[in-house]
Amino acid sequence: QGQLVETGGGLAQTGGSLRLSCVASLRTFSAYSVAWFRQAPGKDREFVAAISWSGVNTYYADSVKGRFTITKDDSKSTVDLQMKSLEPEDTAVYYCAADPSTQTVRTGTPKYWGQGTQVTVSA
Repeated sequence: QGQLVETGGGLAQTGGSLRLSCVASLRTFSAYSVAWFRQAPGKDREFVAAISWSGVNTYYADSVKGRFTITKDDSKSTVDLQMKSLEPEDTAVYYCAADPSTQTVRTGTPKYWGQGTQVTVSA
């Protein structure tokens, strides 16, 4: 049974930065692709970023491209999301998800999900 735990959420000002971490308890974590999603109040969950199991390929939503960076550290079983130039529109609960398939983790139906961490950006 796998588990994902997100940390690093909190309050930031517009233009500020936050770093989210997703710590995984998964056998053979190196074989998993990981994605970040977010859900704002009253809105559907949306894809934010993903990284392939090898760490070679990364994918970003247009809304965060150039501001967010996703990285994977197999030695620590973690995937981080560095967020810069934050905007009030980035306010949401952020979830990490993992799946052996990069395509599956990007489409929003991955096998494992975390419980989420709140990010609030003040104007």
